[in-house]
Amino acid sequence: MAKYRGKRKVLESIVVEGIAAEGKCIARVDDQVVFIEKAAPGDVVDVLITRKKPNFMEGTPVKFHSYSKDRVEPFCEHFGTCGGCKWQHIPYELQLKYKHQQVVDNLERIAKVELPEITPILGSTHTKHYRNKLEYTFTNWKWLTQSEIESGEEIDRRALGFHIPGRFDKILQIRNCYHQPDPSNAIRLATEAFCKENDIPFYDLVKKTGNVRNLIIRNSVKDEWMVIVQFAYEDDKNQLLLEFLKSEFPQITSLQYVINDKPNETFHDLPVVVYHGLPYITEVMEGIEFRVGPKSFYQTNAEQAYELYKVARVFAGLTGNEVVYDLYTGTGTIANFVANSAKQVVGIEYVEAAIEDAKVNSEINNITNTLFYAGDMKDMLNDEFMSNHDRPDVIITDPPRAGMHQDVVDMLLKIEAKKIVYVSCNPATQARDLSLLDAKYKVTRVQPVDMFPQTHHVECVCLLELVG
Repeated sequence: MAKYRGKRKVLESIVVEGIAAEGKCIARVDDQVVFIEKAAPGDVVDVLITRKKPNFMEGTPVKFHSYSKDRVEPFCEHFGTCGGCKWQHIPYELQLKYKHQQVVDNLERIAKVELPEITPILGSTHTKHYRNKLEYTFTNWKWLTQSEIESGEEIDRRALGFHIPGRFDKILQIRNCYHQPDPSNAIRLATEAFCKENDIPFYDLVKKTGNVRNLIIRNSVKDEWMVIVQFAYEDDKNQLLLEFLKSEFPQITSLQYVINDKPNETFHDLPVVVYHGLPYITEVMEGIEFRVGPKSFYQTNAEQAYELYKVARVFAGLTGNEVVYDLYTGTGTIANFVANSAKQVVGIEYVEAAIEDAKVNSEINNITNTLFYAGDMKDMLNDEFMSNHDRPDVIITDPPRAGMHQDVVDMLLKIEAKKIVYVSCNPATQARDLSLLDAKYKVTRVQPVDMFPQTHHVECVCLLELVG
C-alpha cells in the first residue's frame, strides 16, 4: 500500500530483505526493486521514495513498524547523521557476511568467469579505533542536529567536524569519534576550543572567508602522531595555535601547517611547513619502516594492511628469483614489502611525490632491488618500457576504485606474466577487469579482506594464472 507526503510517495510496511551495493538495503515491491538507506535486513518500515527510475526506486525510512532481530545499538552518538560508520547498527559478524556476499555477487554477476571457491573473508581484529588518519573541517556555520534545533537555545555555530554526506558546505560537529585511538579526540576538541577562545576566525565554506580551515591527525603503529593545520592566510594567531598544540600534546612528533587560499582544501600542490618535530611519522611492517609524510598515502587500517599484503605475497608465490611489477605502487608499500622475496621489483605510480617516498622507503631499509617510475599507468606501461626492463614473472596491481584503464588491461594481456595478483578496493570494477583478462587468465584464488569495519567497503585479492 502507498500514500503520499506532499508530492512524494510513501510505501507502507515494507519488509527489508537484504543488503545491496554501496551498503544500501534492498526490498521488492510489485516486482520492482527498492534501495533503502538507514535500514537493516528484517526491518519493517514505511519508505519515503526520494528517487524513481523505470526499473528501481530509492528511499529512506520515515517510520519503523518493527526492528530486525539482528539489530544492535549503535555505539556512537553521531550515528545516522555522520556518514562515516553507516553499519554500526549491524553486528560485525553479519557485516562480514554481507561483505563476503558482496564480493561473491560482483564476481559472479559482473565477471561471469570461472571462479574457485571464495575463501571466507578476513575480519579485522579491531572494529573501533582502527584508523590511522582522520581529516576534519572547520566551519562558522555548523549543521544543527534535531535536538539542537528543538532546544530553542542560541547556539555557537563555529565547529570542527565531518562533512554531512553529499554536502560540501555542511559540517557536523564531532564530540567523540571511535575511528582513531587517543589522543585523537583530545587534540581535535582542544584545537576547536582554543580557536574559539582566541577568536581565530573559522572558515566559511560558502563565502571563502575566515582562517582555520582543516585539521588532519595521523598516527602510526610506533605511536607517533602527526598533526597538520590548514590556514587560509598568514596571521600571528597561527603560531599561537601551533605553540599551544606543541606544549599541550607532547605526543605530537610531527606538527606541520599549510597556507591555503584556494577554494578547496586540497594541498598536494602546496608547501607544507614543519613547525615542530620531524616531517614524517614512521610505520613498521615486518621490520620494514615506511616514512609517512603529510602528502603520503598509507593504508588507513595499518593492522589489516599487513594482513592484506601478506595475502598478496602468498598469492604471488615468490621464491626469490622473480621479477615483479607493482602497478599503482603508491609510496611503494607493497613493492618494498615483497622485495626481500623477489629478484627485482619495478613500481609504477601516477603521483611523482609518492614515487619519491617509495625510493626513500627502499633506501632507509637498505632495499636495493627496487626501481620506481612516475607517470600515468596507461602511458608508462608500453612496448618501449618493456623493451628497457626485464619482463615480469608476477604482476601485482592495486588500482584506484575505478579499476584499470582498458589500455593497461590490453598491455597485461600482451605481457603474459605467469601470475597477476589483483588487489582491489572495489569488487565491481575488479570483476569488470577480470572479465577482460579472462581471454588469457584463469582466476584460481579469491580472498576478501575487511579493512573498514562499520562500513560497507571491502577489499578483495584475486590470483590470476596464465592459461596455456
